[in-house]
Amino acid sequence: MIIRFATFLVIILYTNILFAQKHIETHNNEIKHEVEESNAHHESKKEKIDPIEAVMEHIADSYDWHIIDYNNKPISLPLPIIIYSQHSGFHTFLSSRFEHGHAEYKGFKIASEEEHKGKIVELIQNADGSQSEVIPFDFSITKNVSSMFMSAFLLLLIFLTAARAYKKRGNGTPKGFQAFIEPLIVFVKDEIAIPNIGEKKYKKFLPYLLTVFFFIWINNMIGLIPIFPGSANLTGNIAVTFVLAIFTMLFVNLNGNKNYWRHIFAMPGVPVVLLPILTVVEIIGVIAKPFALMIRLFANMLAGHIIVLSLISLIFIFGTVWVSPISVVFVLFMDILELFVAALQAYVFTILSALFIGLAVQEHH
Repeated sequence: MIIRFATFLVIILYTNILFAQKHIETHNNEIKHEVEESNAHHESKKEKIDPIEAVMEHIADSYDWHIIDYNNKPISLPLPIIIYSQHSGFHTFLSSRFEHGHAEYKGFKIASEEEHKGKIVELIQNADGSQSEVIPFDFSITKNVSSMFMSAFLLLLIFLTAARAYKKRGNGTPKGFQAFIEPLIVFVKDEIAIPNIGEKKYKKFLPYLLTVFFFIWINNMIGLIPIFPGSANLTGNIAVTFVLAIFTMLFVNLNGNKNYWRHIFAMPGVPVVLLPILTVVEIIGVIAKPFALMIRLFANMLAGHIIVLSLISLIFIFGTVWVSPISVVFVLFMDILELFVAALQAYVFTILSALFIGLAVQEHH
């Protein structure tokens, strides 16, 4: 009986050991599988981070104003969508209907394909049952347009406050906000307008020069703020700089005197044979001057945003937190440099505009 009992205990013990060993092996395999899945998830997540796509997404215009991500979900301010379709007429709704580009609404969606990526397209059903994407007329209030409205409001607030202070105090010592804004106004007048246009004619163009200077400077500063209500890349948008350059070209050519036009079409002291060639060159110069203004402002502001975002992306490219101190130091340096560039680009655009206007209105000596 003792032998039978001992044999029974050995069998039970051996069975328990086998069962425990099997359970441990199963548990270890499950843990290993979970670790492998977790690593694969992290690797796939790491591979999905495309620095180029992230940078381009931040500097591009958008139909909503991103504020923050919470629980891996973006929180943004929806903006008005105003579109006209040749098939169904006008449509107005909020951009939240698109659910950050993942949904369609009334036959419209934000395209994700390379051809029309980021634009609103209309889905048209063809006779053969296929769908085609057509770009409607888009009058939406985008992020850049909203930023422009905000900067326009700030401009009105600045100048109306300063004008009210002057009206109230007269020629007395400026105080408060007036004391801050007056040196900038005097700087534009004394250092930009008068030297380039002349004391007799500068007053006619000073309002435009002041508006351009403060509009560019304020929008450059707002663009450097990384969070709402900043982060819009308005002056880094070539459409905005194109319109500013067109305004300067109109001021130059609509106010050009007879000496200006004579220099273009009948340059004095030049043989008649060479006049057609030089006239073409001068006409190209009329277009090239505002084109240079447009590209200079656009390229400088866009490059600053790209560099800052690229330095931040180094953390995700190398996939380690040890790169973050280097990125933060360089980003801080670039932000300080961008504060200087923001004012410098406003100054350069304004002084070149004043110079071109001065060349168009100067009298013949």
